[in-house]
Amino acid sequence: MRYQVTVQPSGRQFAAEADESLLDAALRQGLSMPYGCKDGACGACKGQILEGSVDHGKAQLADADKAAGQALYCCARPTSDLVIECRQLRSAHDIPVKTLPARIESLERLAPDVIELKLRLPASEQLAFLAGQYIDILLKDGRKRSFSLANAPGEGKLLELHIRHVPGGFFTEQVFTTLKVRDILRFSGPHGGFFLKNDAAKPVILLAGGTGFAPIKAIVEQALADGHAQPLYIYWGARARADLYQDALPAAWAAAHANIRYVPVLSAPAAGDAWNGRTGFVHQAVIEDFPDLSGFQVYACGSPLMIDVARQDLVARCGLPAEEFFSDAFTFSAS
Repeated sequence: MRYQVTVQPSGRQFAAEADESLLDAALRQGLSMPYGCKDGACGACKGQILEGSVDHGKAQLADADKAAGQALYCCARPTSDLVIECRQLRSAHDIPVKTLPARIESLERLAPDVIELKLRLPASEQLAFLAGQYIDILLKDGRKRSFSLANAPGEGKLLELHIRHVPGGFFTEQVFTTLKVRDILRFSGPHGGFFLKNDAAKPVILLAGGTGFAPIKAIVEQALADGHAQPLYIYWGARARADLYQDALPAAWAAAHANIRYVPVLSAPAAGDAWNGRTGFVHQAVIEDFPDLSGFQVYACGSPLMIDVARQDLVARCGLPAEEFFSDAFTFSAS
C-alpha cells in the first residue's frame, strides 16, 4: 500500500510504500533530509510525526519519545498518510550520487591505529559534495564501508579519508596491511545530511570523538573558505594524546582566526603524555564552558554512545534546542 507524506514546514510531499522507511522513500524521490547511519543508531534523522501513524521498526527510540510523536525516519514505515516535521534540505538531485573508481594517491599513518587515505578521481570526473558528507567504499563481495570525507570539496578531484584500524575489520585490515599507492577502489557518494546548516549565523560547537574529527575538519575548512565569521568552538575528545592525530591543525586554526577556539580533551591520558589539558568526557567540557546553549548549534561526530549521551545532556542541562543538534555516528563492522 502507498501513503502520502507531507513535510512541514516546507509543504513538500512524497509517496512512501508501506514496506519502506520514510527516509528511503524521500531519497528515492530526490528529496534529502538529515540522516547519518541509516540504521536507527545515531538519531540524526529524528523528527516529529504531526499527523498519522508509523511502525517504528528497529528504531532505538525511548517509549517516551514514541509517545510524544517522535520517530527515526530511517526506520519508521508509514501505516497511514502522514504529516511530518523535518528541516527539508536541498533536492538530492542538486548533488548527484555517483559510483566511481578512484586511485589511491597516498597512505599516511597519522597514529598507530589511524591512516589518512587519499583518493584521486579519474581526470574526466569530479565529485560534488558538501563538507561533512561521506562516501561508501564498495567491496568486491558486495559489502560496503562508509567513511566521512575529511576535506572540503575544493575542485572535487581529491578525497581524504581518516580510517581507524578495527581488529578483524574486513576492509580496515586491508588498509593497514595490503593496500598500496595506485591501487584502485570503487565508491559511491556523496551521502548523508551532516553539514553546516546555519542560516541564522549562530555560534557553533563542533564536537568530535576520535576519527569523528574527519567531517569536523572538512566543515571547518569549508567555513574558512566561505569566510564564515560566526564563532566555531572545536572540542576534540580522545583517550590519549596520540589519538589526537592532527592536533596541530585545529590549534593552528585557532591561532590564526579570532572566531575559532580549540579545546582538546583526553579521557585516559597515557603515563608518558605529560598532559595538563582538559580531561574527562568531551561533551562534559562543553557543558562546563557553556552552561547555556540556547542560542547555539552543535554538530557532533563520534560513536553512537557518545552522540546519544551528548544529545541528551546538552539539551537537558544546557537548554540546547533539540532541533539544533546535528550528528553523524560512526559504527564499525568486523568480518
